[in-house]
Amino acid sequence: MREQQMASTQSGLRIQGDDNLQSMFVGAVMRKIKSRTWKKQRYFRLQEDCMTIWYKSKKAGNAHSTFSVSDVEAVREGHQSEVLLSISDEFPPNRCFTLVFRGRRGNLDLVADSAEEAQSWIKGMRKLIENVENMGQREKLDQWICDWFKKADKNKDGRMNFKEVQDLLKMMNVDMNEHHALRLFTMADKSQTGSLEGDEFVLFYKMLTQREDVVRIFQDYSGDGQKLTLRDLEDFLREEQLETEAVQQRALELIERYEPSDTAKMLQAMSIDGFLMYLGSAEGSISDPKHQGVYQDMTLPLCHYFISSSHNTYLLEDQLRGHSSVEGYIRALKRGCRCVEVDCWDGPNGEPIVYHGHTFTSKILFKDVVIALGSYAFKVSEYPVILSIENHCSVEQQRVMAQHLNQILGDMLLKSTVDGNTTNSFPSPEDLKGRILLKGKKIGGLEGSMSGVAEDSLTGEVSDEDEGADIDEDNHHNDSIRRRTKKSKQHLSKELSDFVVYCKSVHFNSFKHSRNHAKFYEISSFTESKARKYMREAGAEFVNHNARQLSRIYPSGMRTDSSNFNPQDMWGVGCQIVALNFQTAGVEMDLNDGLFSQNGRCGYILKPEFMRSAERGFDPDHPQNYDGYQPLKLSIQVISGQQLPKVNIKEGSIVDPLVRVEIYGVPLDHAKQETRYIDNNGFNPVWYDTLSFTIHTPELALVRFVVEDYDKTSKNDFVGQYTLPFLCIQQGYRHIQLLSKDGTSIPPSSLFVNIRITKIT
Repeated sequence: MREQQMASTQSGLRIQGDDNLQSMFVGAVMRKIKSRTWKKQRYFRLQEDCMTIWYKSKKAGNAHSTFSVSDVEAVREGHQSEVLLSISDEFPPNRCFTLVFRGRRGNLDLVADSAEEAQSWIKGMRKLIENVENMGQREKLDQWICDWFKKADKNKDGRMNFKEVQDLLKMMNVDMNEHHALRLFTMADKSQTGSLEGDEFVLFYKMLTQREDVVRIFQDYSGDGQKLTLRDLEDFLREEQLETEAVQQRALELIERYEPSDTAKMLQAMSIDGFLMYLGSAEGSISDPKHQGVYQDMTLPLCHYFISSSHNTYLLEDQLRGHSSVEGYIRALKRGCRCVEVDCWDGPNGEPIVYHGHTFTSKILFKDVVIALGSYAFKVSEYPVILSIENHCSVEQQRVMAQHLNQILGDMLLKSTVDGNTTNSFPSPEDLKGRILLKGKKIGGLEGSMSGVAEDSLTGEVSDEDEGADIDEDNHHNDSIRRRTKKSKQHLSKELSDFVVYCKSVHFNSFKHSRNHAKFYEISSFTESKARKYMREAGAEFVNHNARQLSRIYPSGMRTDSSNFNPQDMWGVGCQIVALNFQTAGVEMDLNDGLFSQNGRCGYILKPEFMRSAERGFDPDHPQNYDGYQPLKLSIQVISGQQLPKVNIKEGSIVDPLVRVEIYGVPLDHAKQETRYIDNNGFNPVWYDTLSFTIHTPELALVRFVVEDYDKTSKNDFVGQYTLPFLCIQQGYRHIQLLSKDGTSIPPSSLFVNIRITKIT
């Protein structure tokens, strides 16, 4: 098995001619750096499977560690991490590199013995990462099987006896009857050696994973039970997948793309293997591939979009003692975030610093944040980034901030209106591509800036909009903090003020005052509790306000654990900048990731038409009153699950999975229903349970699928989830690829469902 896998992988990578990969096979001693004082030598080597990096300490005897290439997201060259920057005087950048892992795992900072060795590993790792990203479904599955084989092959002899197979089944989350397991083992053991190797193990796995649910559908449409003819496949696409356009052409494309048998392709037919490959592909996914690219109109005013937004972006942990890091900005921007927050305070040596004021969080330089912003702002999305400044600095250090912004960002920083004059509405995301907008206090208005008339820096007294208000609004009276807030009134530097163009921070008085007096470029921030108060008292007015102005909502200051509020409530009244703690996993970030998973993950989602016009009078509490109201019925048959991950590492423990479907949207749409749980089977549980929902405002609804491990004595354990906008759902038989708690993929874990959406008359 190992030799086969190695040979196929090596030929796929053309390793024989690749000096970098050959060098990685030989291995290298490199320094693993954790801090300026923690620098240890480790021996690193690429394993024969081309998927695993093995490393060990020179002093630790037999102890070693490994990580998978598929867990590595990117390789950064040079001093591109805080840790490597801290030792930049000791090691030159051409010997340094950083491996960035998916999810919340910390980076691995390494220093090679030479620039040449560093380049070998940088180029080799990038090739391996590219290879993983380009793998087809079948290759990914083969790799997954191979990984399990290696885990179960305890004595490393490349064979697997029945005891090892039983252990493997438990590791793979399946509690199988011993007699049934032995029968499958014996059938797969073609060589009759009492052990499985190579193709025999693949055969065993295929028998183990026989998809009766898919076979049943296949045979319903197959004339002979062996294949789907072109006509059979067309019938399936029309009747089950509800496809209507060029169905014959579509069927031919699917055969060409997913059918592994050349004979079947020649007959213009699809085998069960091809059918499985199609249903497990992006085209067979619940999420419509047509919504994966940028498909929305990006030429409307900025206030007409929901904007992916982060709160306390510099924090990697909680907001009392957590670690502040430039990495927080890099991670948020790479997730498509388009509004990041910077809390700025006077620092030593005249250099402004960033941290959570009056707490024990660590501190970073403002300059380093701006450098990271310049490097990563437009890697994932070309649409504008808003830099939300919480300014606690003296005029002198504000001038330093302005200088850094100007020198580091250059033309990326928006310094004047797009068209050179002031119109009465925002430019669009399209107009502002590649630009960074500053959100903060401003001396005077945009009109004065354009005419060259502006007040002197020492007359522009400002106070911070956030922290003090936060305390009062949550009815927590802390005199010392309130005294500090009053003291925090300060002067604003003209240099920094001039860089605030379209996002002038202003105090919110009332909806009436805003309607009569607000300028289009003025933005107000609301703590979550204040926003909820306005939602309760005047939801429709809040929607109208957000049709004209930008609003930013941020978590309560009482959330010292950096937890989040439900962003859906705020989107329901049209608030654009709903800032969440990106560092905190949970349902709130699942919803944020779900909403922004569409439209090319560009960080901007066009609001529904009825929220973009003040005249429409949409009230989220009474959606049935708006013109165009059309409720829909969503019916979800939860059929089966595939290879669910284990959540309890206790030996012999198997998942008892249930599936819950949750709807988030306007208050009338909030609902949850769940299937029964299946005893002791996380490998291939089957439910055939149907859940039904009424969706009153489809344009605002999000659907979250959650798998949990049922426990009758305590809280269920989380297994996986997937969240998507209701309007992105494809009907028919669909697979849902599950995500972990921190939003990363956990292949090949999935759910298989059948979806129907019908109008309610």
